[in-house]
Parts: sequence; C-alpha cells; structure tokens
Amino acid sequence: MYWKASGPSQTRDTVELALERAASHGIADIVVASRSGKTALLLAGKVPNLVCVTHAQGFAAPGQNEMSGEMRARLAGLGVNLLTTTHVLSGAERGISRKFTGAYPVEIIAHTLRMFGQGVKVCVEVAVMALDAGLIPHGRDVIAVAGTGDGADTAVILRPAHAADIFDTYISEIICKP
Repeated sequence: MYWKASGPSQTRDTVELALERAASHGIADIVVASRSGKTALLLAGKVPNLVCVTHAQGFAAPGQNEMSGEMRARLAGLGVNLLTTTHVLSGAERGISRKFTGAYPVEIIAHTLRMFGQGVKVCVEVAVMALDAGLIPHGRDVIAVAGTGDGADTAVILRPAHAADIFDTYISEIICKP
C-alpha cells in the first residue's frame, strides 16, 4: 500500500495492515517506534510481543524524554516492552559529524534507507535496536511500524541482524509507506 501523504492520518490504517500481516504470516513480534506512546497503545494486547522503541533520552532536550512517565507506566501495565536507548543509525556518530562535519558510514546507511522513506529507515533502526536489546528473537521475521514525524505511516516485514552485522538485515516486504 502506498499512501498519498505521510503523517499521522495514516496511523490507524498502518496499524491495521501490520496486524493483518502479522496474523497471515504468523508473526508474533511487532516493534513500533513511538515518541508519545499513542501508536503503541493502538497495538497493545494485539500481538504476543510488542516492543515500543522511544526516542533516546536527550533526543529533544538534554536529560529529557518525550514520552511521559504516565504513558510509560500505562504501556508497561499492558505488557508492552519499552526500549529507550541510543539510536543505532545515529548515536555517537552524529556527534562526530556535528563536531567535525562530513559524512560518516552509519549516517550514510541511514540516508540510503531514507531513499525508501523516513519510516523505512526508522523501521530498520528500531528492529535492530530491539534485537540488540534482546527483546525480539534472532533469526525470525518481525514487523516494524514507524512514521514520518508524528504517527505511523510505514510498516515493514524484516529479519533484523544485530548492529554489528547490520548489512545482514533482510527486508522481505514493505507493507505500506508514503
């Protein structure tokens, strides 16, 4: 499915498509990127293993996280695994590029994935992060859900590899994207 526009207006349909594919493909694990927790709430309780990857601490402002403590508690109460950590496709390398300018290998990976859309890049990123954190199984297909800014407009079936082997990540289907 190709959406005519990106953004939060596609969120409910993206979630529905992801859940339909999870059911039809026997996929038990969904990884969702969520800044506020709202998209994760739409998926909570609907798959055996839901991992919600938030922005890293300090992403918007030093020492701060964009997801409220109340939302974190609510999601945890619904059995959602929450992951807040350094973004695998930026992290320390972005600090180097900001300080010294230039292009660095991990940022080149990120920009290449953005050629398919911001959501595709984030789907790969959060799936690798969840795998590295031990929140999804190695060697199995998962569905990742992400967006372009707010909400979700992209869903992908992929078999992530650990960050140390990121080029072994296999994208088998783009379910939907702008």
